[in-house]
Amino acid sequence: MEVNKIIIIGGNAAGPAAAAKAKRFNSNAEVLMIESGEYISTGTCELPYVLSGEIDSYKNVVLFSPEKFKEEKGVDVLTNHFVESIDKNQKEIIVVDKTKGEKFSAPYSKLILCTGSTSIKLDIYSPYNNVFNLKRISDLLAVKNYISENKVKNVLVVGSGYIGLETAEALKLKGLRVTLIDIAELPFPKSEIEIQRLILECLKNNQVDFYGNAKNVQIISEDEIIKSIKIDGRILEFDLVITAVGVVPNTQLAKETGLDIGTSGAIKINNKCRTCNNHIYAAGDNVEVMNAIIKRPEYVPLATVAHKAGHIAGENAAGGNVFLQPIVKNIAVKIFDYFYAQVGLSTYEIENNNFNFKIVTDVMPNLVQVMPESKKVFGKIIYDKNTKSILGASFFGGREVSGYANLVSSFIHNKIGADNLRYIDYNYTPPLSPMINLLSVLGRKIK
Repeated sequence: MEVNKIIIIGGNAAGPAAAAKAKRFNSNAEVLMIESGEYISTGTCELPYVLSGEIDSYKNVVLFSPEKFKEEKGVDVLTNHFVESIDKNQKEIIVVDKTKGEKFSAPYSKLILCTGSTSIKLDIYSPYNNVFNLKRISDLLAVKNYISENKVKNVLVVGSGYIGLETAEALKLKGLRVTLIDIAELPFPKSEIEIQRLILECLKNNQVDFYGNAKNVQIISEDEIIKSIKIDGRILEFDLVITAVGVVPNTQLAKETGLDIGTSGAIKINNKCRTCNNHIYAAGDNVEVMNAIIKRPEYVPLATVAHKAGHIAGENAAGGNVFLQPIVKNIAVKIFDYFYAQVGLSTYEIENNNFNFKIVTDVMPNLVQVMPESKKVFGKIIYDKNTKSILGASFFGGREVSGYANLVSSFIHNKIGADNLRYIDYNYTPPLSPMINLLSVLGRKIK
């Protein structure tokens, strides 16, 4: 294997996975990872739980320091360094040392772009000093510092998707009064309507105020600080605002380099995670991946997908020949005492892709009902009317929903008909599982 100079741009999720895999696959390669921020290999999904105090310190979600990564993975790391440009003809990059303000060039044999995503900014909130995102550790520290240094009692969270819901819960656990708003009528838009109603009920039960259809918000400010907003004719006072309306792929460097961008707005890659340039690969929240159900590329900014694609890009950049398989979206989120899991496509996505489908739903206990911890779990499966292939499923209940979603994901990957759920031998013990499993009931309904 020829010796390569492999450079990875981006040091979170996909970047460390790609760097470590490249070095393991080709120990003779010189591997360098460059990160524009202060930290590498951080747990972004864990940030709300650091905010709430359930995780003691942000340091617990920084998995590697540059020194530890070098020692354990054999990869050189530069933090606080920004890649300004790529010369794909000369195969070199221009790097800015943010601390010293100096520039230098670095040649590469193979380059891997793991530039990730950025939070969507809303112009209406952007000018104010008490408005924050929750995307990076620096965002988390800024929020925590603002709360500790100011008299914060009332918080507005804008956006009721994953981060919005998790942030609302985290702030509520800190003893703050939380209001959640969204331009959609119900929380978690584009999920199943039953799920949206269950989430709304859960928010109300935990004293989180929700305002839907919040399309005409008027801001009342003073000295570049939001003091209150006017919504539905009511004036609500707030000390802190967190916007959580989603992310967009960070593709500026790719566009300036002339790499192909897909219809989703993310970098277009093939199943080897290679871009349109033979010497440049990409992985993570900046790329689009093949959806296993609709069989088209789409944008799926999930940590699990980023990590998987990072491994593929790293090995192939180091001389390997492995392939990224089509993705089945499999997501979960905690909402106070409940969990929501969704796998495959939602009804909204299925209707937009012209499938001939049917739906089954049911509500069953997650444990034997006589057990004190028993609670109801809702399940919904959407399947192809002709082939009985599962197109999507959603569950709302206790921790068991993760296992339900994983089993359904395996059915989709292996093209097993939904009616076969009734044949599975599900385990049973009163403190852990019910006598009759929800998936079995749904499988019988499909039959």
